[in-house]
Amino acid sequence: MYKVDLNSDIGESFGSYKMGNDAAVMDAVTSANVACGFHAGDPLVMKKTLKLCAEKGVAAGAHPGYPDLVGFGRRNMKCTPEEEYADCLYQIGALRAFCEANGIKLQHVKPHGAMYNQAAKDPALAKAIAQAIKDAGGEIILMGLANSEFEKAAKEVGIPFAAEAFADRGYMADGSLVPRSQPGAVIHDVELAAQRVVRMVTEGKVTAADGTEISFRPQSICMHGDTPEAVEMAKAVRAALEAAGVKVTSLKEVVLG
Repeated sequence: MYKVDLNSDIGESFGSYKMGNDAAVMDAVTSANVACGFHAGDPLVMKKTLKLCAEKGVAAGAHPGYPDLVGFGRRNMKCTPEEEYADCLYQIGALRAFCEANGIKLQHVKPHGAMYNQAAKDPALAKAIAQAIKDAGGEIILMGLANSEFEKAAKEVGIPFAAEAFADRGYMADGSLVPRSQPGAVIHDVELAAQRVVRMVTEGKVTAADGTEISFRPQSICMHGDTPEAVEMAKAVRAALEAAGVKVTSLKEVVLG
């Protein structure tokens, strides 16, 4: 039987700025990537989000990003590996404290936005993130783009890795994501997204923007929580997977057995 985790980026409100319907999205996913205050989120939002994770039985992960609230962490920054390491370790530690306060363990770390996209192609940045996760302690899983530098870095430093694919993002021929500045970067068609995900999980394939067939075997599927159709898409993707006989389960079960 095929098994897969479903994740979503949540806890991205900040002060009076509200984003997404976290509670509804969490009814359909098994893992939550919680913003840690750099690209989005704040201490009170983190507190509320981790309480929600505990109540709904959704595994919590840290979602560290660049210190870029205005750009929502989606603007590239020229950070050194040392800065990347320190920023990630700081954010992981903050979120883990909220996890412990709610009686749950930090399951994984998934970098956000530009940090994610840059490190997926940069061995030094990917290793810095992986090392921060290892030094944070515990059996924390690094979640990153399938067939990217993240997988190599996780193996090098000796931490578990989860290959991630995206339900609502377009792919380039090299397996990277279509930049958000280009057409086709974000998929809004709920049914199309669901069909793509079933194929990703059961066939290990997705069609890139230029028609190229990309091969990978994702262990977790991301559905962004900040799109208008986020709740509908999360429910549709889960329903389509279960109809296809795929077991939607925790990331730890998928990765560690």
